[in-house]
Amino acid sequence: MRDLQTRADIAVLVEKFYEKVFLDDTIGQIFTDFMKVSPESHFPIMINFWETVLFAKNAYHGNVIMKHVNVHKIFPLKPNHFETWIKLFFETIDENFEGEITEIAKKSVKSMAMVLQIKIKFYQDN
Repeated sequence: MRDLQTRADIAVLVEKFYEKVFLDDTIGQIFTDFMKVSPESHFPIMINFWETVLFAKNAYHGNVIMKHVNVHKIFPLKPNHFETWIKLFFETIDENFEGEITEIAKKSVKSMAMVLQIKIKFYQDN
């Protein structure tokens, strides 16, 4: 296995990750039934996001926090949803990549889960 190095690598990660997500009993329905995520529209956004996070590219221009706050309004996100998201991300990345950037991706997803939960709670309470 090799490290995450290119946009094409990120595309592989995103595609394989969402294969798991869409079928998952805990979080799959959030993406398929409530948010009606389509690979054609969602995957390029996720690829841009991860390219920005991992390779310091200026590819993603959205507001990830407000996106998740809005998801929470439609489907309340609980800690177990984030735990499953992290678990599936780690499984996917460990099955396909290894190296320094791969480890940064794993740390990033854990940090994102924590920040998103804090921000969702903040916006919910205010």
